[in-house]
Amino acid sequence: MSTTIPTGPSGSGNHEDSAPCMARPRDFPIRRGCPFAPPEDYARLRTEEPVARVTLPTGREAWVVTRYEDVRELLADPRISADIRRANFPALGEGEQEIGARLRPFIRTDAPEHTRYRRMLLPEFTVRKTRAMRPAVQAIVDDLIDAMLASGGPVDFVPAYANAVSTSVICELLGIPKENLEFFRDVTRISGSRSSTAEQVAEALGGLFTLISDLVAQRQEQPRDDLLSKLVVDHLQTGDITLNELLSTVGITINAGRETSTNMLALSALLLIRRPELAQELRADPSLMPAAVDELLRVLSIADSIPLRVAARDIEISGHVIPADDGVIGLLAGANHDPEQFPDPGRVDFHRPDNHHVAFGYGMHQCIGQHLARLEMEVALGTLIRRIPTLRLAVPYEEVEFKHESATFGIERMPVTW
Repeated sequence: MSTTIPTGPSGSGNHEDSAPCMARPRDFPIRRGCPFAPPEDYARLRTEEPVARVTLPTGREAWVVTRYEDVRELLADPRISADIRRANFPALGEGEQEIGARLRPFIRTDAPEHTRYRRMLLPEFTVRKTRAMRPAVQAIVDDLIDAMLASGGPVDFVPAYANAVSTSVICELLGIPKENLEFFRDVTRISGSRSSTAEQVAEALGGLFTLISDLVAQRQEQPRDDLLSKLVVDHLQTGDITLNELLSTVGITINAGRETSTNMLALSALLLIRRPELAQELRADPSLMPAAVDELLRVLSIADSIPLRVAARDIEISGHVIPADDGVIGLLAGANHDPEQFPDPGRVDFHRPDNHHVAFGYGMHQCIGQHLARLEMEVALGTLIRRIPTLRLAVPYEEVEFKHESATFGIERMPVTW
């Protein structure tokens, strides 16, 4: 079964780009009109301006790429740099580049530095290791649903379930206490906001780094069977990395891991509430869940503009030359809704063949935690629709609060009942 998600107006508020000549490139990011689809303007860009010049919130100009093949080509090109220290890095937030240049998160570095960090983390994010976490993830999910049902409802789905699942899982992996799940959400809310200053981001991350630093000291004395201990014993104590590098690596693992999963769980749940026939299809055939997760990842594409890059040399894409040192963004939602790759891309089809989406990025920076993210989605969504089949909004749909100004699209508040 499949269904079409209505897209509605783009809501970009800027239609000057329809003129034959532009004195100034159009503003970016472009706001979604429908939460379950990319901005409608992406379709026009794919057809008319597959490599388009835009103006960022910082006032800088950059290029955006929207076609599937072009995005994959761009993200796999060795002439593209992810180094946040480059002058024209296309940061979308006010303090993003300043704090990133200071902390050097590994996702904003190039080889060989990026490769060194990736090799440290990869052994803990393999398919085999991820499968071994399923019982722990299932226990987390069951406990949270028990608590929701015991409350009698209504509850805010985001803190009660979506954030609680994603934060608990990443804390379980790292071996970090999860008594205060909202602390991690607050850190990401500030550090991932496009309006936060460098000082605000530094203050938020400072609290997180203090927590991690205290745990590192404990693991140096008494290692455990968790990822944090492995990083301390195998890499910090051997001199492979410094304490600051370790804090940055663990910090970005927490922030990126929990934020994307939180937003995907909440937005997917809302889509299933709005399209109950899809939830019923999954209840009738639970074996569809892995394919359903990939289709939801493709359709929703919440990390649309995460691949921020700079051209290290001139690059030609679709007949357009991106000059060296210019910023460029591969739009994942644009690629994942390219009809040349995904026929009728607005349809949610759990039987879609060859669903080679780029929701996790592409190339050497492809998301290292994608197997764990899929596992979380399968268990959390599958258990939710099975145990609470009557889940519904407790407020009118128009009162659901969406996150338009964060690094990943999602939901801020969504009261539900059953």
